[in-house]
Amino acid sequence: MFAPLELMQRKVMGAGQALFLQLPNIVVACLLLIIVWYGSKALASLINRISIARKRPDLGSLLGSLARGALIILAVLMAAAIVFPTVHPGDIFATLGIGSVAIGFAFKDILQNLLAGLLLLIRRPYQRGDQIVVKGYEGTVEQIESRATLLKTYDGLRVIIPNSDVYTSPVVVNTAYEQHRNELMVGIGYGDNPEDAIEFFRQAVVSVEGVSKEPPVEVIPWGLNDSTVDLKVRWWSKSSRLDQVHVKGRVILAVAKAAKAHGVDLPFPTSVVLFHDQTEAVDGDRTQQREGWPAGKNPPKSRTQLQSVPPKSAETPQP
Repeated sequence: MFAPLELMQRKVMGAGQALFLQLPNIVVACLLLIIVWYGSKALASLINRISIARKRPDLGSLLGSLARGALIILAVLMAAAIVFPTVHPGDIFATLGIGSVAIGFAFKDILQNLLAGLLLLIRRPYQRGDQIVVKGYEGTVEQIESRATLLKTYDGLRVIIPNSDVYTSPVVVNTAYEQHRNELMVGIGYGDNPEDAIEFFRQAVVSVEGVSKEPPVEVIPWGLNDSTVDLKVRWWSKSSRLDQVHVKGRVILAVAKAAKAHGVDLPFPTSVVLFHDQTEAVDGDRTQQREGWPAGKNPPKSRTQLQSVPPKSAETPQP
């Protein structure tokens, strides 16, 4: 009757005795984990400081996180081997190797973005603070993380673009160089002298604040349209979006003032629209309608009517 109870007591006493015997190993394993935890934080902080000193903070953040994660995983395996002597790290790695294929498929996108982010941070086609255009989005790079690149658009929105998309797509880096060229098309009238307009437009743009002296300002004859002679004004300024927008506004204002001061006509396209009301009573009566042809009692015949009238024969007697 008391055999099951005695068996249970023996089992509990055996487990307690085994736990007491393993207590030193558990303490050592916990101390190992605590030491590695704080040591990995110190290592990540050191990597970050070195990267910031070399002006590569995003790369330092990623490498610090990877180093810390690797140390913690290694410490967990060592602690498991200490607490459970029958468990060998080699067996754990073999098990992980068998499951690595399934893990790779499950985290394919994450691993792609991680690798792409690491390559972007190492090669540095752009960096934090650059203004770029990618996947139809334009803005300033706030941060390059392990998974995505963070953009702040010019109207104050945040765009998160996966690193794999950035790495495999064309990227325009607007601030890769110190200066950027901009241009403005100006149409003058055919009654104005293009050579004079070229000179005073050039002088007006040269005096604009923010326009670079080198390369010099250019005003080039660019085309002959229906109502204008087109002149293309080209200048260089700082490559940031703020400078580009404000300098272009000042250039437009300077060109308009120069044209007004020198009496240059800036024509605009005009068109004439004729409306034909087919519901009126005189529709088709060309003696009363005025839609572009001469009025009168004997209006010219339409082309279709002229083509439908057979030519008169020479033998036909004249009335």
